[in-house]
Amino acid sequence: MNAIKRFLKDEEGAVAIEYALLAALIAIVIAVGATALGNQLCAFFNGIATWLDATPGGAFALDAC
Repeated sequence: MNAIKRFLKDEEGAVAIEYALLAALIAIVIAVGATALGNQLCAFFNGIATWLDATPGGAFALDAC
């Protein structure tokens, strides 16, 4: 009976699961942020390439996104 009470009071596994969930959430936020930043940078550099292509003698093709 004491073993069952100790098992029910033991919270070490719960703490590990909480840390794992927190780490997963942070990883998801970083991935989403990096994707959004990458898309913005791609659009920025494509705009620069378009501007440079409009100049005389310019031949830039950067549409790699």
